[in-house]
Amino acid sequence: MSTAGNHCLDMGFSGLSRTIDVLDDADIAHLGTYKSQEDRDTILIKNVKGANIAFINYTYGTNGIPVPNGQEFCVNLIDKELIKSDIAKAKEQNVDMIVACMHWGTEYLTTANREQEELADFLFQNGVDIILGNHPHVLEPMEKKTITLEDGTTKDVFVIYALGNFICDQNAENTRNSIILNLKMTKHVDNKITIDKVDYVPIYMCKEASSGSQKMRLLDIQKNIDNYEIDMNNGVKPAISSALYNNLKTQLEKIKKIVGM
Repeated sequence: MSTAGNHCLDMGFSGLSRTIDVLDDADIAHLGTYKSQEDRDTILIKNVKGANIAFINYTYGTNGIPVPNGQEFCVNLIDKELIKSDIAKAKEQNVDMIVACMHWGTEYLTTANREQEELADFLFQNGVDIILGNHPHVLEPMEKKTITLEDGTTKDVFVIYALGNFICDQNAENTRNSIILNLKMTKHVDNKITIDKVDYVPIYMCKEASSGSQKMRLLDIQKNIDNYEIDMNNGVKPAISSALYNNLKTQLEKIKKIVGM
């Protein structure tokens, strides 16, 4: 779980620390915020089916809340020298891949801004393979491409500038549609990594209609559309209303248009 975000210091260093304690108690790996300099200087590396993947995480800011004096280690702010140093530490441990989780962008904007694009190029050129962005509360485009590095070698890279909300009770346009991203990668015998397949599950956050309920349901958009059409063709009452069916079709088209894949 990446925890470097603009709200990470809302409750001060004590709140930041408590979040870390809760994650530790639940045995959930995390990065981006820290209780000590030693923790901050330790790169999170996970072995996934034989591939060692390093994760790094940074935020554009903390909503104007100053980072506590003497505890500058507690949150990773976007700083190119810090990022380059962390990437170098990851490379020293012979990782196969580096994933950067970036808290950046413009809220509610479904396109990447110039700073995001420039930072993405910087990250890729310095060794990052995959960028998972967030903050805007809406989806932004994603792209898989092969780039040429300064030494003339090539590599596959992938960026999604914002994954959007996963679960929320927001009402602004595009805040309730999102995706579950799936990436398939291969580590070859020469240790080169290729990104073979990118796909996603379109999802929609639906508020329960019952009076006074604040519960949200996470719907698989395509599955619910398909089931509705099958039920209608078979003369069976669908599990969702026609209004929700039409809304899901609208959201699906929006998702496809925004992510670009």
